[in-house]
Amino acid sequence: MTQAVTLFGKMLTFSRLKLQTDDLQLIRRELQQVLTDNPIASGLPIVIDSSVELELDALIDMLWMMDVQPIGVVSGVLDAQARDLRMAILPADGKRIERLPNTDSKPVIIAASTDTGHEDAAISAAAANTQQGTTLTTAQDHSRDLKSGIHTQMLRSGQSLQHLGGDLTIIGGVNDGAEAITDNSLHIYGRGLGRLVAGATGDKDARIFCQKFNPSLVSVAGTYCLRDAIPTEMIDQAVQVTYDEERGLVFTLLTQL
Repeated sequence: MTQAVTLFGKMLTFSRLKLQTDDLQLIRRELQQVLTDNPIASGLPIVIDSSVELELDALIDMLWMMDVQPIGVVSGVLDAQARDLRMAILPADGKRIERLPNTDSKPVIIAASTDTGHEDAAISAAAANTQQGTTLTTAQDHSRDLKSGIHTQMLRSGQSLQHLGGDLTIIGGVNDGAEAITDNSLHIYGRGLGRLVAGATGDKDARIFCQKFNPSLVSVAGTYCLRDAIPTEMIDQAVQVTYDEERGLVFTLLTQL
């Protein structure tokens, strides 16, 4: 008998709408300017993060009319209204994440993609992350080349390295509490702890290669797995992680390839 319900993890990209006022007209004017300056941001899912009490239902109606998709709120003053409206309530941030540029990076040119639909998705994801102060290598137009990034230092706890537009290579490893994110493949020469994310914009051909594999979270093409669910024989080994439509994440020892 076919199982009626399956629960599995997906990582989604969204923007945070930070509000410091309850004046909906002022919010509308300033947000409209943001959307005019960044048309690729239209239609993106957003989470509302407000420091002041306001009429949440009216704000949601206004956002939908502006082609912005509210999916929830950051826990705080809007919790009660969000529960009444049956919206998602996301936990507030813990310690601040330190955003890192791709230092010591010497880009390698790879053949440009002609799939403009895929590139539009990548650019939209870049816009969402940029709203949160993410350091990204972004595209200029549909004819751009893809560029890989190289980082030659250990990522320490609290640091986040994100790269859009090509593979990301880290020489030195990723500590617990750090994260390495790319929309293509991720290569780690060293110990891979923390959060390791490849194919962040949905690339199902992306892969993760790690010399000593023991992450707190691993994700390829939006499907993720926590450390407790990683096969024990993969821990602290040289591992490749790929995505399969039917099986989800596939873990393979590099010695078996």
